[in-house]
Amino acid sequence: MIVTATDFKMNLGKYLDMVADEEILITKNGKIIAQLTQPNAEKLAILRTLVGCASSDKPVTLEEIRKERLSKK
Repeated sequence: MIVTATDFKMNLGKYLDMVADEEILITKNGKIIAQLTQPNAEKLAILRTLVGCASSDKPVTLEEIRKERLSKK
């Protein structure tokens, strides 16, 4: 389903219910700007493993990222 950003904002609850059955593409000025889909358990699990892998406070090396990632297994 394709909806405008304005319609999406005005009817958020309706579209949150509808996303269980179909993905929703959101447009602004005729261009697709976002996609609303059901969460994918496999993708979420992968994302959770990446949390904390890299710090934004200071530059880190690939080796530091690798060590931190391996220590979480």
